[in-house]
Amino acid sequence: MSAEIKKLREEQASIATNARSKFDEITSETPEARAQEIEREFDTMMAEHDKIGERVERLEKLEAAERSVNAPDPRRPGGNVESREPLDDDNQTLDYRAAFHEMLSAGGDMSEVSAEARAVLRRGVADSETRAQLTSSNAAGGFTVPTELSETLIEAMEATGPMYSDIVFTMNTSGGGEIELPTIDDTGDSSTAIHTEGSDVADDASGDVVFGQRVLNSYLYKTPFVKWSMELNSDSIFNIESLLSRLLGKRLGKIANQKLTTGSGTNEPNGIVTAASLGITAAGTASITSDELINMQDALDEAYENGGTGWMMNKQTRSAIRKLKDGDGNYLWQMGNIKEGTPQSLLERPIRLNEAMAVIATGTRPIIYGDFKEYYVRKVGDPILGVMREKFWPNLGIAGLIRIDGEIGDDRAIKALLMS
Repeated sequence: MSAEIKKLREEQASIATNARSKFDEITSETPEARAQEIEREFDTMMAEHDKIGERVERLEKLEAAERSVNAPDPRRPGGNVESREPLDDDNQTLDYRAAFHEMLSAGGDMSEVSAEARAVLRRGVADSETRAQLTSSNAAGGFTVPTELSETLIEAMEATGPMYSDIVFTMNTSGGGEIELPTIDDTGDSSTAIHTEGSDVADDASGDVVFGQRVLNSYLYKTPFVKWSMELNSDSIFNIESLLSRLLGKRLGKIANQKLTTGSGTNEPNGIVTAASLGITAAGTASITSDELINMQDALDEAYENGGTGWMMNKQTRSAIRKLKDGDGNYLWQMGNIKEGTPQSLLERPIRLNEAMAVIATGTRPIIYGDFKEYYVRKVGDPILGVMREKFWPNLGIAGLIRIDGEIGDDRAIKALLMS
């Protein structure tokens, strides 16, 4: 962690402490006008807190990109970023990452790629099932991204929204065929009975288990083309990867997070908000009360209360519930501890922010609560990048593809709050 990021995190912690002290000034005896003034000051402080947090996030991404620029050249052990000589050593072979960069530099035109690089790219698709993401491999200049670039792309996708992260149950597959998820509901079984001496165990099908089934498919999503210059194309492989991880990672992440959050389930993922069962219906159309949040938490069966249970909402909804208290005057929302890595929480459960979720309004589902590990996200292979040269000549255009699906395993494990 750089000194600048450390300083910003300390500044965040100081603001959080001051905001807590400021908010604690409000008591039952505080005049209404003064209470409103304190709340405005609190909101201003927390807005600055969030602004610093966003700057920290950008700096962390920048530092990660700079670290990759200073890393050794993967095409030559012990080499460096400036090492651009061809690999002509007897004992050296071109790796997939270098071949991929050569393909990018040629604008996807395989006729301009060396025979050695073409062989590596084709072998990378044919020999590894994890690279078989499209039924027509390397169509129109499209190739699976190298592992190193894939990791930075996925990091950018996770930063865009929580649905591509480890809070859900993730399934990585090489092919895109259907996957059947067996489901079972045995909570209503009442067939178990006391045994009477000398009697036989019932064999009347009363104890049979009924299985259900849900299916995970693989839906393909693509980004718009990103144009980049011919000059950058001749620059270091690391600068190109830094550009792609920032731009395409953000775009792919936004698509994935949106579909895995609010997808309809018809020819697209069944989003976690869509799939969640109803917890409670709020009485209002534009506000949520503290009692309703407590009732929302109680609507989830104890069987699903575990270490992975939490809340999900967007920032606007979080802002609306920050000032709510329970019947004993305690705040439902807690800001957590940045230095200790303790997340913000609501009723002692962590909050996950997801900007793809709806705001508080008539008929929306602005909050869900439950065990997010009961939501299954399927990822087929790694992202694929395709390059186009002629359309953007003398510059280049590049677009990304991913294949995903999402489905809930047990809809009782995640509850949604519905606005009237």
